[in-house]
Amino acid sequence: MAYQTVNPFTNQLVKEYPSHTDADIEAALTKADALYHSSWSKGDIEKRLPVLLKLANLLEERSEELAKIATQEMGKLIEQSRGEVKLCASIARYYADNASTFLAPVKYNSDLGDAWVEHHPIGVLMAVEPWNFPYYQLMRVLAPNLAAGNPIIVKHASIVPHCAEIFEQLVRDAGAPEGAYTNLFISSDQVSNIIADDRVQGVALTGSETAGSAVAAQAAKKLKKATLELGGNDVFVVLDDSDLDKAVEVGVTARLQNAGQVCTAAKRFIVQESIADKFLEKYTDAFRQVKIGDPMDESTTLGPLSSKDALETLTKQVNEAVKNGATLHFGGKPVEREGNFFEPTILTHITRDNPAYFEEFFGPVAQIYVVKDDDEVVQLANDSHYGLGGAIFSQNIDRAKSLASRIETGMVYINSLTDTAPELPFGGVKRSGFGRELSDLGIKEFVNQKLVVVSK
Repeated sequence: MAYQTVNPFTNQLVKEYPSHTDADIEAALTKADALYHSSWSKGDIEKRLPVLLKLANLLEERSEELAKIATQEMGKLIEQSRGEVKLCASIARYYADNASTFLAPVKYNSDLGDAWVEHHPIGVLMAVEPWNFPYYQLMRVLAPNLAAGNPIIVKHASIVPHCAEIFEQLVRDAGAPEGAYTNLFISSDQVSNIIADDRVQGVALTGSETAGSAVAAQAAKKLKKATLELGGNDVFVVLDDSDLDKAVEVGVTARLQNAGQVCTAAKRFIVQESIADKFLEKYTDAFRQVKIGDPMDESTTLGPLSSKDALETLTKQVNEAVKNGATLHFGGKPVEREGNFFEPTILTHITRDNPAYFEEFFGPVAQIYVVKDDDEVVQLANDSHYGLGGAIFSQNIDRAKSLASRIETGMVYINSLTDTAPELPFGGVKRSGFGRELSDLGIKEFVNQKLVVVSK
């Protein structure tokens, strides 16, 4: 697929980017491998951390420019783009401040002698990243692995090449040596060949289940470590004792943020029977207030989907859901205007034999399910191929905590939407993938935890 910037607000082509050749790939691998075997990767961590600090500063200094690029390229509301850049700066700063502690030797008590575990880089990593958070997804991989000493080669999504290009330049401007971070505009077949290369020791992917399966298979075939952050069909549970107004307000943001194109977005709203009608009434009213328009306009609350393909896919999904018995309660079709806009949409009465029951809808489409009690909440929540995030709203925190422990997912937030922060681990279970990014867990995914024992 060609790497192109196409403004999703207008569907106008802005710029095309040439693909990298096999010779470019070989040069990138050679430089990255040489860096891994140098004192930059193998030596003192303190020489790498200033790069992250400088990168954080650059992101903050150029936040407006970077935000506008992301908004133009994939349609994110400008304020949300600014928030993404700010988050990236905080991740870079977090690992600059904490990586030394995370990677410090850990002592183990043993009868065999004086024992400890050291943390060393494992080598060149291949990262495959998506378009929906075009900087954040890159930073989640870069920051911990630059600190650890692992050089990174990145294939970004084909619809955000400008974001990919400028991020690479920022890393270089921050002082990273050649080979530390390399962006390549390449095909899936070329990615597969890179994974197979003996110089590459790990693979990190955020993306679709299909892409994750292909990459994981190639990594497994070559006996290489992989982390996968894939799709989600997250629940947003509204219990009968919840603050209903707060649940509605947060629930709208949780579904419509980034035009609904978030793996951890609230997608399945599970509402208890006694408050279901009131919730649906209030939620529908809130959807009516949504302002669709230019993502550069500060007053816009719902921007376009990222591409024409995304719009066509979502339209087909909604039509199929209704065809198979779902009730179209609100919205349900593309907006008749220029750009890739889809109406905020609410589907109800989705039965288990409807394909929509198990599908991830990557756009502003909320599914409403009504249940009787807490046990039905858990049963429905866990009846999913995915297990990424989730939210529970209740004024009884002990009750919510109990349910959180029973729901099969990698993350649960109580009385807020599923969020992210540098200090909190991010990842899921089941078909949502495996491994963790961010926090102390993220930096240890691709390090050699080497045991050293001095015998008595």
